[in-house]
Amino acid sequence: MLEILSLVGIVVGLVLLMFLAYKGHSIIWVAPVCAAIVAVFGGLNILQAYLEEYIGGTAAYIVSWFPAFFLGAVYGKIMDLTGSARSLANKLINLIGSKYAILAVVLPCLLMTYGGISLFVVVFVIYPMGYAIYREADLPRTLLPGAIAFGAFGITMTCIPGTPQIQNIIPTAYYGTTATAAPIMGLIAAVLIGVPGYLYLEWRARQAKKALQHFVEDPKYKESAAASLEQPKWHWLSGLVPLLVVVLMLNVLPNLLRTYNIADLTSSQAIVVSLLGGIAVSCLMNIHQFKFLLPAINEGANGSLPAIMNTACAVGFGSVVKIVPGFALLKNALLNMPGSILFSEAVAVNVLAGATGSASGGMSIALEALAPQYLEKANEMGLSPEYLHRVASISSGGLDTLPHNGAVLTLLAVSNCTHKESYLDIFVTSGLIPVIVSLGLSFIWGLFI
Repeated sequence: MLEILSLVGIVVGLVLLMFLAYKGHSIIWVAPVCAAIVAVFGGLNILQAYLEEYIGGTAAYIVSWFPAFFLGAVYGKIMDLTGSARSLANKLINLIGSKYAILAVVLPCLLMTYGGISLFVVVFVIYPMGYAIYREADLPRTLLPGAIAFGAFGITMTCIPGTPQIQNIIPTAYYGTTATAAPIMGLIAAVLIGVPGYLYLEWRARQAKKALQHFVEDPKYKESAAASLEQPKWHWLSGLVPLLVVVLMLNVLPNLLRTYNIADLTSSQAIVVSLLGGIAVSCLMNIHQFKFLLPAINEGANGSLPAIMNTACAVGFGSVVKIVPGFALLKNALLNMPGSILFSEAVAVNVLAGATGSASGGMSIALEALAPQYLEKANEMGLSPEYLHRVASISSGGLDTLPHNGAVLTLLAVSNCTHKESYLDIFVTSGLIPVIVSLGLSFIWGLFI
């Protein structure tokens, strides 16, 4: 009876967490309140559950991942304030032109997120350019958030092997894999998500033109003078080179060091080294803008704290969930559902990413609770842990983009669009399609292993 009651508490806690987050309340207080509800239904001592499990889980996550969050935020802010990211985006947009407006917005987003720049930085950098190019192409401004979300929130963070984004790094700590895990599966998923998503956005643009919908100015948007300043002709390289350095240092350097018996870097160590490399190269290439470098480092450092705290608090909630009696029922249901462990993992990560509104938070909760069992079963089956890594990463980028997701709320606020105006495109390209692909691919792949 206690197990059933505890399972009800888990569901109530998750639903309340999702509802309050959707209403815009900070997860820093929402998560412990919802964890307390789970603890009460599970027959636990609230104070003990908070001080030991919740705080312990939150602190452990911060200890493990703070360097990556901190350096990633600093790196992204340097690329932002020096104009490097903007210059690279401008170069790509100029090459593509307004005739291919959607591609001109999506491609810079893909490139910058694959190079390790935070999606929040990408949103702020790309929106002014997307605004200008959609105006020139005479496309409704309300279609722009969908294109930005498709490029910034998706495949270069979860599918494409070698990405330095945290959604691709977290599974390495549980499965002993690298950032390039299961490359064929990742590339197939990228195509299955990318092609329909892009075709959908193009279809939406054509439908808008047929309906005689036009670009309408945003009364709250003011184009900054800095956005129109011409940068030196070589300056776009200061946006490209650091991205390449980060990706190469993450995926090539560890192998070289291991080959020559110099060092054996874990993935969490490699991401620190690669981000430091990107920061150093970006600073050197922008040394003439020295006055912007220290402010960028300060802003990045300050900005890293809310990002990691939001995710860590969601993980703390999961730490309480996994010790209540009802979680045993939930875990058994997941582990024994039809299909392979890949499908089970895809379901678990999708559900928890949706409940927390966080790809990294939901995936961390799922893997913290279930990864040991998945790994044990994989070893019994002779299944490479790389597939578990890639499925977890792909699945984290689906239901996380429900309406209460922080990145979605930020994007809509920056673009001055409402959920009613723009969320459908965000959901289809960054939610519905990735969920279908993650569940379908994991189910089918599991049939042949």
